[in-house]
Amino acid sequence: MKRREFIGLAVGAVAAWPQALRAQQKPHRIAFAHSGIPADHLTEKAGPFWVRRFFETLRGLGDVEGSNLVVERFSAEGRSERFAALAAEVVSRNPDVIVSNLNDLVKAFMTATTKIPIVVITGDPIAGGLVTNLARPGGNVTGVSINAGIEIEAKRLQILKEAIPSVARVVHLLSGVWDTNGARDLDEAGRRLGISVTRNLLAVVDDAQLQRAFADMAQQKLDAVVVDEGGSFLAQRAAIADLAEKYRLPVIYPYRDYVEQGGLIALAPDLGELAERMASDVHQILNGTKPGDIPFYQPSKFQMIINLKTAKAIGLEIPATLVARADEVIE
Repeated sequence: MKRREFIGLAVGAVAAWPQALRAQQKPHRIAFAHSGIPADHLTEKAGPFWVRRFFETLRGLGDVEGSNLVVERFSAEGRSERFAALAAEVVSRNPDVIVSNLNDLVKAFMTATTKIPIVVITGDPIAGGLVTNLARPGGNVTGVSINAGIEIEAKRLQILKEAIPSVARVVHLLSGVWDTNGARDLDEAGRRLGISVTRNLLAVVDDAQLQRAFADMAQQKLDAVVVDEGGSFLAQRAAIADLAEKYRLPVIYPYRDYVEQGGLIALAPDLGELAERMASDVHQILNGTKPGDIPFYQPSKFQMIINLKTAKAIGLEIPATLVARADEVIE
């Protein structure tokens, strides 16, 4: 064999090594565990907006399900009594990263493991007792927050007051796995605005309970409803929007998904931005970064989306000044 041919073969073999090594590597494993959204909806095709964007971003970063990534999906189906068992089951499978939501569910995972990295989307991570420092969380938890505290709750009530100047009685619709800190923020915001805020807690979020809750709220002649940020309600977003229209109840929502399904108004963090951050956190961890070294991200962008078609259907005329400030209007 000539020397030049030998060198060419050697160079080709060296170049092929990384590909061969990648082919031999085991795929990374993610466990995606949600408090309320059904497991079969935690996908790029079937999930709510932020779930779809999360998987889309992961794929763009090179973490491709079915190729170099295995995703196992779990759900507590809106039942907080299942959190500890769910956490134990997921941890027993020893994934490379756990992706989850909701402070109380995350705490269950933190109790079950101090070693497996956990990337989360939650309420206030400091008030919720998840971390003590946003810049350097330490431990095995990092992620993003959906809540800007009392300011965002106050803004939601202010929007309701602008949309319905006579508003005085508002009900906070809560799921069985609600964020207590967010509820307190809303109560405080109500006191500042002279709005009475009461609570309607659904221990289980299903069709029967939602039907009962909306019938009761309509009978009480409440002025408006604020839906909490729990995943159990998000999983039932179409049913909730339909019931709000049926009973002609003005409702403000925490996510744009509701308005896309016919809800009235949402003041929502940019979930696309947050989902991209979560995917980036997961990608970094899969490539060796410690979760405690990744800053916990708080939302910087909020969007107001108004559905004028729904406003007309429930007999509500949204002031032009409020419509003009909306980031998006559905007509």
